[in-house]
Amino acid sequence: MNLTCENETDFSVDLERLTAEAVFLFGALQLHPDVELSITIISSEEMEALHVEWMQESGATDILSFPMDELRPSKNPEPGMLGDIVMCPEYVVSDTPRHGMGLAQRLEFLLVHGMLHLIGYDHQTEAEYNEMFAKQDVLLAQWHAVSPSDWSVRG
Repeated sequence: MNLTCENETDFSVDLERLTAEAVFLFGALQLHPDVELSITIISSEEMEALHVEWMQESGATDILSFPMDELRPSKNPEPGMLGDIVMCPEYVVSDTPRHGMGLAQRLEFLLVHGMLHLIGYDHQTEAEYNEMFAKQDVLLAQWHAVSPSDWSVRG
């Protein structure tokens, strides 16, 4: 497995926990153990630049996912480049009232969300939304069953 998890901000982010969650998701999503994934925690300025460049939307956002090899879950998974996930803790903290989650909890939620985007899930239609968010709920429940957290707010 080629997994990198980096924090390029001053926010305190538990990279070990995010890495462990990503490893868990590789198995839960039936991905090949040699899949490559990069998770980067970035500033709101960097996120805004990416959001404008790739989504043509102004302002920062909480997460962006960049799939590479269009890998999908499989009983016979193939190695390859899953992609990149970038998350912005500054945006997450500013958006806390809307979601009611602390930074650590929201980043764990977003990692699942981003991984699902990397393997082809989307939420453009109501049916897609229902399918993706149901899968998210199951994966988060499984993750918390194997790795309980205190959900403390950091930042």
